[in-house]
Amino acid sequence: MFPGGSNLRVLREQLGLTMRDVENATSRIAQKHGNEEFFIPPSRLSDIETKGVVPSIYRMYSLAVIYRRDIRELMSWYNVDLNAMAADLDLIFPPKSHVSEALANLSSIQIPVRLDPSFDPRRTVNFGRMVEQWGLVPLAYLARFSSCEFTYGYIGSEDLTMYPILPPGSFVQVDESRNKVAEGGWRSEYERPIYFVETRSGHTCCWCTVAGEEIILQPHPLSPVAARSLRYPQEADVIGQVVGIAIKLGDWRPVCDSLLSSKAHEALN
Repeated sequence: MFPGGSNLRVLREQLGLTMRDVENATSRIAQKHGNEEFFIPPSRLSDIETKGVVPSIYRMYSLAVIYRRDIRELMSWYNVDLNAMAADLDLIFPPKSHVSEALANLSSIQIPVRLDPSFDPRRTVNFGRMVEQWGLVPLAYLARFSSCEFTYGYIGSEDLTMYPILPPGSFVQVDESRNKVAEGGWRSEYERPIYFVETRSGHTCCWCTVAGEEIILQPHPLSPVAARSLRYPQEADVIGQVVGIAIKLGDWRPVCDSLLSSKAHEALN
């Protein structure tokens, strides 16, 4: 049984309200809005508090007003957590582009609030391993950062492997269940899967090809980084496939010529 009823009763008693008080208050709310659905007679309130009856959205609103509580808290007592909307949005994909207001008023979600002191923004890392503590912060669109189904990578400021598709400073979402390198058949570079790979020298995002006992880490054609061939899986571990990317738009800066030159020099040597 949902804990909502007992919790609502505790709230009413803490405020010193009788069932008749609630009835009179909901009568005034119903009269103001011209809708009898807001009204809660004592018999129905008793059923809500003691028999597990779920109040309608109108009565939920009345109780939230009378008990001076956020309606989202009351709904959570009935296993309706509005803060879970960010993750549930992936369950439906409307065919037309649109402006989404679904997450505008969510109270909080979990994002990293403390990182490992060794975090170096210049290097590509497995971001999930860098998080020492998650905390509630009102940034709903980052809700899935707390999902255990994925890990998250940060493209280091000096990692140009998939530039310009994945510019330095990008965040990537990695599906760890897709850690087997797929074979060809893609019509364009945008269809070819990008993998998050851990090597002895660190992490990187790249295209991959498995050839016998070796794996080829292939950069974007416009990148100054050279392809690498490593023993597989001894020297390279495919963490998973990149399935999401967070890139800041509107603040593009050209990659430093000196950095490009140094990467090209490293590739030649």
